[in-house]
Amino acid sequence: MDSGSVAWMLVASALVLFMVPGLAFFYGGLVRGKNAINTIMYSFVAMGVVSVVWVLWGYSLAFGEGGPFIGNFDFLGLKDVSATGTDIHGAGVPDLGVAIFQMMFAIITPALITGAIAERFKFTTYLIFLVLWVTFVYAPIAHWVWAGDGWLFELGTLDFAGGTVVHINAGVAAVAAAWLVGKRRGVDRGVEPHNVPFVILGASILWFGWFGFNAGSGLASDGLAISAFLVTNTAAAMALVVWVILGHIHTGKMSAVGAATGAVAGLVAITPASGFVGPMGAIAIGLGAGVLTFYAVRIRHKFGFDDALEVMAVHGIGGIWGALATGIFVVGGIGLIDGDAKVLGYNAVAVLSTIAYSFVVTFVILKILDVIPGLGLRADDAAEDAGLDVSLHGERAYVGDGAD
Repeated sequence: MDSGSVAWMLVASALVLFMVPGLAFFYGGLVRGKNAINTIMYSFVAMGVVSVVWVLWGYSLAFGEGGPFIGNFDFLGLKDVSATGTDIHGAGVPDLGVAIFQMMFAIITPALITGAIAERFKFTTYLIFLVLWVTFVYAPIAHWVWAGDGWLFELGTLDFAGGTVVHINAGVAAVAAAWLVGKRRGVDRGVEPHNVPFVILGASILWFGWFGFNAGSGLASDGLAISAFLVTNTAAAMALVVWVILGHIHTGKMSAVGAATGAVAGLVAITPASGFVGPMGAIAIGLGAGVLTFYAVRIRHKFGFDDALEVMAVHGIGGIWGALATGIFVVGGIGLIDGDAKVLGYNAVAVLSTIAYSFVVTFVILKILDVIPGLGLRADDAAEDAGLDVSLHGERAYVGDGAD
């Protein structure tokens, strides 16, 4: 074992887990004060539920050698996943270290979905949804893309850190969830964020944690990690600048929420490409992410579809662009910019298959949960009007004016 790589992977795993409270603050600041605890809890509780699922059967389904579409049950309870040796991943770190790192990805992905259903989703139903979604949506797609016998892996798809597995998957699932749960009561064009400093803090934590997300995905402390670190920061910076400039062009203002959203969009887009592109490719990816996600948000507002915190616009569109841009800007003479369209084609297949599978299976899971007596997707009208913090958790984030 390479002790330096082992140390780096433990740090990278902690960085990715730290992204989850970052997401909680980012989403929590964007909603109304009466729903702040509920929104933050969506992310926080995923750290508990998904960790247990991952240890018991999630890792086995994602990375067991079961065939092209799903793993098997060889690693139930992480049985035979070594803390001292390497086998299925062929990395310089033990398999258990990789399982820990991948656990953090599994935790944050369903938490991303909650931005689309904020301020109206039933919390008890969400807990069950977490278990089912990680089992039947996340684990299979992770197997397709990252397991050695996964069909997209064998096809030649390049997804370094989760453009398809995490971001497109979550963005499309968010569309299904927002469609089924319906619009918030009395909200036509969104709400004013109740705590912009929370939004900036959350985005900053996400940016910081993303270095573990991307630079850790090479599973080694080496030059590839350095390159992934640099391009991650570069794309985020470029997309932030684009969002601020476009916001000023359209509104005459330079929005702090817009800057935070732009940075996250750039981070999303560079995720699949971070191990395959250079600094100038990262500039191009950040530029494209900024433009595409900025206008995706504006278009979504025109349609009135209540994806409350723009999950599809930022993670779905940003992830799609990043996956396709990987095929364009990948270095080594195999990118479209060098005249080779194969990787772009493989990644397009990954994008389309992820969209189709994630939407259909998420829709089915939620539809079933909605018709089970005693569950249902949506909090009742009185709970929604009063705020989900008090109605579902019996707690207030604020006392006084901030409660609204």
